[in-house]
Amino acid sequence: MSAEVANPAAPLGGSAQGMRKNGKQWHEPKTAFRPKAGNSSFEKRQEERKAMAAVKAKEKEMKDEKEAERQRRIQAIKEKRVKKEEKARYEKLAETMHKKRVERLKRKEKRNKMLKS
Repeated sequence: MSAEVANPAAPLGGSAQGMRKNGKQWHEPKTAFRPKAGNSSFEKRQEERKAMAAVKAKEKEMKDEKEAERQRRIQAIKEKRVKKEEKARYEKLAETMHKKRVERLKRKEKRNKMLKS
């Protein structure tokens, strides 16, 4: 026992090895295959799952915000197109009809739209 304690310079494990037998010193030294070596405790895995769920929730929230903004822009463009088409239609009517009659038709159509919706 005293011999083991007295000699601290003796290599433990395989930290100080000599030349490799096959001469391929540039390769990493291989270690034994231990399939259960990477297992972590249940609490640690639970914490990792919680962190992953939080990240996923944040990603989903950001994606939803982005999609909502996209839908808002699309809706604004569609409304703009509808207004433009309606304006062009009224201008075309104004070419052939009297201005006051076109204004009356506009008001009448708006009333009808309100009744339908």
